[in-house]
Amino acid sequence: MAEALVSLEIKTRLLQGFTSFKQLKHVHARLLRFDLLRDNYLLNMLLRCSFSFNANTHYSQLLFSHIQHRNIYVWNTLIRGLASHDRFHESINRFYSMRQLGFLPNYFTFPFVFKACTRVLDFRLGVELHTIMVKVGYDWHKTGLVCFYSKCGRLDDACKVFDEMPDKNASAWTALISGYVESARFVEALDVFRRLLEMNLRPDSFTLVRILSACSHLGDLRTAEWLESCITNLGIGRNIFVGTALVDTYAKCGSMKKALAAFDQMLEKDAVTWGAMIQGYASNGQPKEALDIFYRMKNDNIKPDCYTIVGLLSACSSLGALELGEWARTLVDENEFLYNPVVGTSLIDMYSKCGQMASAWRVFKEMKVKDLIVWNAAITGLGMTGQTKILFGLVGQLEKLGMHPDGKTFIGILCGCTHAGLVNDGRRYFSNMTRVFSLIPSIEHYGCMVDLLGRAGLLDEAHLLIKGMPMEPNAIVWGALLSGCRLHKDTQLAEYVLKKLIELEPWNSGNYVLLSNIFSANKKWEDAENIRSTMSHRSIRKIPGCCWIEVNGIVHEFLVGDKSHPMSERIYAKLSELTMALKQMGYVPTTEFVLFDVEDEEKEHFLGCHSEKLAIAFGLISTKPGDMIRVVKNIRVCGDCHMAIKLFSKITGREIVLRDNNRFHSFIGGSCSCGDYW
Repeated sequence: MAEALVSLEIKTRLLQGFTSFKQLKHVHARLLRFDLLRDNYLLNMLLRCSFSFNANTHYSQLLFSHIQHRNIYVWNTLIRGLASHDRFHESINRFYSMRQLGFLPNYFTFPFVFKACTRVLDFRLGVELHTIMVKVGYDWHKTGLVCFYSKCGRLDDACKVFDEMPDKNASAWTALISGYVESARFVEALDVFRRLLEMNLRPDSFTLVRILSACSHLGDLRTAEWLESCITNLGIGRNIFVGTALVDTYAKCGSMKKALAAFDQMLEKDAVTWGAMIQGYASNGQPKEALDIFYRMKNDNIKPDCYTIVGLLSACSSLGALELGEWARTLVDENEFLYNPVVGTSLIDMYSKCGQMASAWRVFKEMKVKDLIVWNAAITGLGMTGQTKILFGLVGQLEKLGMHPDGKTFIGILCGCTHAGLVNDGRRYFSNMTRVFSLIPSIEHYGCMVDLLGRAGLLDEAHLLIKGMPMEPNAIVWGALLSGCRLHKDTQLAEYVLKKLIELEPWNSGNYVLLSNIFSANKKWEDAENIRSTMSHRSIRKIPGCCWIEVNGIVHEFLVGDKSHPMSERIYAKLSELTMALKQMGYVPTTEFVLFDVEDEEKEHFLGCHSEKLAIAFGLISTKPGDMIRVVKNIRVCGDCHMAIKLFSKITGREIVLRDNNRFHSFIGGSCSCGDYW
């Protein structure tokens, strides 16, 4: 009688639940005291409760080991508890132990064993479970099967199971969609989602996040707009997960206007949401807007996560904003940079693009986790800044460590060869890609080689390389050859190349401008005028030259002839002072670089107010003597500015680092790091 009362008391206590681990151990002690270890019902309840207070599951497994007469329900509780605590391998091992003792799994066993084998991708066990399900008559429970086969990439099997389901619930649809997304079959994922809607089923937030992910990978803006209308028409509330996914999708589809509208509609935003906007602006060539969003985030007292910092550093890289980038580095723990390859790579990239290769190299050396992406970032930075000796040494070190370079490694190497004019080295590395490393050159590698050969004046060889490409050349490849034609004034080949470029991208003003510059350089003003007329007729506008310079952590922007800056009078006064000094040195502006056929005096005026000269003049009056001037330009620096800035560095005794859309130019004492190979 007393034992029955104690049993009832313990049962009541177990049903009420516990608020602390101490209470649970107290009930366990009473079970031991009154010798109730044969009562599997009470022991099973205690075992289930123990998982709530035992994150490492040690106590729960110890409790299980003391149960003498285990039944299927006790085994199920253990398997479920282990799987729910992400102890998937242990859960699977316990399942095997249960089977060896002759226990047959039931309806409650399968979901959690399937969860475990799905997470560890144990395909053999999953197939075995499927067989057992059929044998014991639980074949109708197929959602777990769809999820399992999808996760393992066996989408044909997943579809077969899915099609056999008489009642397809939202979880099964989501599992199939997720499988297609994870297998990079994004179009099929969208097709399944459309079928889901046709069945009048209401997708949940997880389904929407997955399908938006598929759309973002496709970069299909029209589909993104359709998905947003579906969300609105279905009356589905945009929680923070769906809202963030929509922002990210629009950003990856290239529409920051749509992304901002979706962002502003969100009532709740976390660091991931803000990070999606910052990354979006940075990756869509709008670094200033990325900084503006970051400052809004800072004003809202949202603490940035490491991936927000990656977006911020990317924006700083584009703008050459070294001070801001170094400040951004202080916003997250130093270990994030040393142990997280993604964050560390972004810091190496920022320092490299700000011309601080010594700092980039220091970060690379200090990093504790170096995958190939980190090595590639260092190699690319060295290539970009023309430090080819160190670059070649680093490539050799990479190979000694047993790491195999990939396509991006060779892009960095070939860019370094192009920067330094190392034609023979470029040819050798390009050949070794296939001969030594069994890598098939991509169109980007061909573009690098064409650029290298074209700049060296080997235009015929570059043209032959294009003709022998195994794929159709794109605008980047033809554009590289056109750049060589401009540099070496080969108007005949340039005209041929331009026709190819206009076929590929008739909207691109750069094609027309470059040909017009070639004609202008050869004083073929009528031909240049015809090009401008074509641009006007087709409403094609030249991309304006734009420069950014950072002073005291603030990024300033200048356009050609810009007079909007508050210090405009002082900037132009400084520029006049520099121009006078140039003339006293006997310098004559190279007016052939001006597009328009106007008088020489007016040509000199246009050259005198190019955006890079305005930015440098502002830097000179806004910084201390001896400080480095760092400028970034969105398009290639013109030949006259290149010559003038060399002399600016000599006159002022300043180091001037200019990064255009192709490479770095470090001007010191009247010389340039590119050796005028440019």
